[in-house]
Amino acid sequence: MKNLVKKFFDDTRPLFTGNGKYKKYEPVWDATKTFFFLPSAKIRVMPFVRDHLDLKRYMSIVILALLPVTFFGIYNAGYQAGIGTGESWSITKCFLMGAWYVLPMIIVSYVVGFAWEFLFAVVRGHKISEGLLVTGLLFPLTLPPTIPLWQVALGISFGVVIGKEVFGGTGRNILNPALTGRAFLFFSYPVAMSGDVWVAGKHLVDGVTGATALSVTGAGEQSITAALSNAGYSLGQLFTGFVPGSVGETSALCCLIGAAILMVTRIANYRIIIGGIAGLVITSIIIYLIPGGKETWSNAGPLYHLCAGGFLFGISFMATDPVSAPGTNPGRWIFGGAIGFLTVIIRVGNPAFMEGVMLAILFMNVFSPLLDHLVLKYKSSKRIPNV
Repeated sequence: MKNLVKKFFDDTRPLFTGNGKYKKYEPVWDATKTFFFLPSAKIRVMPFVRDHLDLKRYMSIVILALLPVTFFGIYNAGYQAGIGTGESWSITKCFLMGAWYVLPMIIVSYVVGFAWEFLFAVVRGHKISEGLLVTGLLFPLTLPPTIPLWQVALGISFGVVIGKEVFGGTGRNILNPALTGRAFLFFSYPVAMSGDVWVAGKHLVDGVTGATALSVTGAGEQSITAALSNAGYSLGQLFTGFVPGSVGETSALCCLIGAAILMVTRIANYRIIIGGIAGLVITSIIIYLIPGGKETWSNAGPLYHLCAGGFLFGISFMATDPVSAPGTNPGRWIFGGAIGFLTVIIRVGNPAFMEGVMLAILFMNVFSPLLDHLVLKYKSSKRIPNV
């Protein structure tokens, strides 16, 4: 079978390369070939550099790190639907029901996203980047399982075109494409992106709703534990993820597993993740110690800030995007710490917008080039001038 596929690409190569009849569609042909085979190009002149990590392998490791979050998100979507019906579903039924809602979202995200990638690659005459392999999975994981599929298509279109392609494509974007698409949907269709819309399977029973932990804790209760207890949630459930929410954000445990994979393989820079967690913990402790705070998020400890909502998902998979994050180590520490700081500030200062990590990451994406510039300028100023 492998030889047949290889023969097909060898036979069609003259049609898509050089002065071939379909030269314009070479990016599509090349992307299809790369899907089946590793790139075979070799450097013929010095210097020779050996590296096991090309872009496709890089993206594959990120996909691997996302698998725990994805599989748990599928299961939890079905699990919450079962709770909504008042029944105790088996693990298999929970997976099947969750897959019924989540897999179409992922398929639509990939199909529409790659359609835009193919279009821009053909028009510009450059190769198709594997970056959408990650963006196409990240984006649906930031959405509730009840979102209409046409909104998934619209959101990924905005994220790919406005968040990436208008800047020149992969490697030139200043914003994370998946978060850009998510922000567009949040502000354009708030009804479908907030409120009690997070439980799939509403067609199975009338009146099924499910407030997220964020909406519960942002309701103005004086005690965050009381707010969660009244809603039937506990800190342990927030950590494991058995609560309503976006597909990929509910399980802090799975997010930490993914973060560990990315840090061990050095795909994600640990400074951003650790700096983000440190910034959130320190800020939440300071606000907690300030007397007079009566709002729920003001008296929430760092564990609640970490486990409730999508902070760990965002800081692990979104903030570590090597393109939109700083490239200098001091800049990465500041970048991560500022995201953690802004997440808490947004939650405390605006209870109507509890999920602050999305805006915090996008805001700091804009300042990433400035952080690198200031770090390089500072280091240059410390050099000893030539005598």
